[in-house]
Amino acid sequence: MELISNAGLVVKLVLLVLLYFSVVSWAIIFYKGVMIRQAMKQSAAFLDDFWKLKSFDAIAKNLDAFPRSPLATLYREGYQEMLKVRKHQNEGAEAAAWLGDNVERALRRATTQETHRLEKYLNFLATTGSSAPFIGLFGTVWGIMGAFHVIGLTGNASLASVAPGISEALVATAIGLVAAIPAVIGYNHFINKVNLLCGEMDNFSQEFLNIVQRAKRGDE
Repeated sequence: MELISNAGLVVKLVLLVLLYFSVVSWAIIFYKGVMIRQAMKQSAAFLDDFWKLKSFDAIAKNLDAFPRSPLATLYREGYQEMLKVRKHQNEGAEAAAWLGDNVERALRRATTQETHRLEKYLNFLATTGSSAPFIGLFGTVWGIMGAFHVIGLTGNASLASVAPGISEALVATAIGLVAAIPAVIGYNHFINKVNLLCGEMDNFSQEFLNIVQRAKRGDE
């Protein structure tokens, strides 16, 4: 704290920026950790219900139990298109086939929306991880420039006169690393989890489409 309080104005401003990045990054890490953990847990529970119940209507009645599951969202969108298929099933095979294609488009649209929801705020972690060290380095360079400027004015180049200014400047680099390291680790961790969920959504979409096609052939 003494080093920070004795630092120059520019270095203090740099430290405030880094503090903002760090606080927001930790808030995102905690928020995304809870959200993605719930998404994975509820998706696993939804899949159990999906394969156990084996009835479109029965599964739809339980969707409210999985508000955080991206798979449940995909099913809701697909099920709504299925209801349209039932509503128009008397309009002929051409209408049924066209509405069947709507199921695939609805699943793709829901997958894109859920992917964006899962990836929300992760760009901030990536930005913090890549920019915070350079912001800290800028504060350090500026502080060292100030220290050498004082040396030039006073003509005193002893270690006792140089060391305090340099140590104060190096605080900016240290704080930059403190902000960047958790952000990079959090970003890589969450991106891996999001990729796993995206893979599950793709697999579920294919399974759901296969079931819809078999159900349609059975109706025919």
